[in-house]
Amino acid sequence: MNEYDLLVVGSGIAGLTAALCAAQRGLKVCVLTKDPQIHHTNTFYAQGGIVATGIEDSPELLTRDILLAGSEMNYEPAVQLLATEAPSLAIEYLSKKIGIPFVRNADGDFDRTKEAAHSTRRILHVTDHTGRAIQEGLSAYVQKMEGVTILPDMTTIDIITSSHNSVSFQDRYRKNRALGVYVLNNVTGNVEPIFAATTILATGGVGNLYLHTSNPPSATGDGIAMAYRVGVEILNAEFVQFHPTVLFHRDIGRFLITEAMRGEGARLINRDGEYFMDRYAPGLKELAPRDEVARAIYSEIESDNSAFVLLDATQIKGINLEERFPDIFSTCMKAGIDIRKDPVPVVPAAHYFCGGIKVDINGATSLDGLYAVGETACTGVHGANRLASVSLLEGFYFAVRAVAKIAEDSYGLDQDRISNIPEWVSPEKAFEFDPVLIHSDLLSIRHTMWNYAGIIRTKSRLERAIADLGYMQHRVDKFYREARVTREIIELRNATVASFLIARAAYANGTSIGCHYLRS
Repeated sequence: MNEYDLLVVGSGIAGLTAALCAAQRGLKVCVLTKDPQIHHTNTFYAQGGIVATGIEDSPELLTRDILLAGSEMNYEPAVQLLATEAPSLAIEYLSKKIGIPFVRNADGDFDRTKEAAHSTRRILHVTDHTGRAIQEGLSAYVQKMEGVTILPDMTTIDIITSSHNSVSFQDRYRKNRALGVYVLNNVTGNVEPIFAATTILATGGVGNLYLHTSNPPSATGDGIAMAYRVGVEILNAEFVQFHPTVLFHRDIGRFLITEAMRGEGARLINRDGEYFMDRYAPGLKELAPRDEVARAIYSEIESDNSAFVLLDATQIKGINLEERFPDIFSTCMKAGIDIRKDPVPVVPAAHYFCGGIKVDINGATSLDGLYAVGETACTGVHGANRLASVSLLEGFYFAVRAVAKIAEDSYGLDQDRISNIPEWVSPEKAFEFDPVLIHSDLLSIRHTMWNYAGIIRTKSRLERAIADLGYMQHRVDKFYREARVTREIIELRNATVASFLIARAAYANGTSIGCHYLRS
């Protein structure tokens, strides 16, 4: 029987940090990831950097910047904790312990960069592939640790709880607790329970619910849906952040053009050659908060019926673009674009989920034994809009806090309750779900979310989204219960739930604020 002290679902910065910290405390840990490769996460694709202590910086200044970006809808105790403790802790773990090669200047100090809405240069980076460096460094470190089992190609289906899944009626009358998960082996097709004293969801975001996204295809809101199905509250679901600049090219999808490029001086132009951010944000211009820049681009695209705008990096002075942005440089060159001479076609895309599973400052949910960290969680740090490069720091920091709390509580496996959990039961006459239908349904969700619950929303569009997604959720769930379970049907089922929750939350919030913008 698969039994662990801690089960972590997800292998990005939050999940691997949790595994690392738990193993250091002597816990027996299992990490599940639904992709064949452990590194295929949102973390891997984060280009810009991670917030640390900046030049002439302070916790108070970082707190102020986070609150301003989040429209002051942030949970202030969580923001203050992060601003005070997380930057130095990140350097201690990631730079000194793991050895992430953050770029340094000639004096040997960190080469800090600046992004939109930051008051100072405080972002550590590894040129333009910071996320990849962190992901690869953490992956290599954790895989060598004793006490950690990593299981790739395993799709988590649902959270096992003592009340919902037990065959004993007595368990219905006791306080509910998470006992682990049912998981599908993508290779063999077998489903089995994995039990744990504590389970942490670190499943990433929701970007693949939208037509345009910077996220990998695996970002289908899995943790959100699983937590919701066991009665855990989902908070701030209307706040989906769109990154203003993702490469628009028919042969190269999901490629982010980091905000750091605008931080170094790149400017946005429309097809008439106008630097249009002067009209939308005359003060901050290209360095306005992401929601403002994304809406400006979207409006320009709408007004002249074009598919994209252009990002002009040719004006950046004093920087070797090939050295500072090597991934962007090489990828654009493959597309026939020389960023030293040519503007880059870009489009806004779903990038980061500011809402998520409601947790406390230690990552604990309302369900005993269940924690959530990283993008799938809502600590309240981001409020209505995330400040650039805070996400990696938040995922890292609250994973550290979560494991510290779990170790302090030292709750062991409840063998009596586990003995009452049955094996997975498949339908007697399970049919093969047509992959064309799955693809078509997911594409329908992505179009619905992009058009009706995207960058600019209206009440009528959201009403249509709720109606369409509610019907699809019911239909897909029915098919799921009759079909042979696969990763694709699990993701589709989760996508219908997560997208419906986003649309419903957006409709319920009648005030435009942060990432949530309503046009009358």
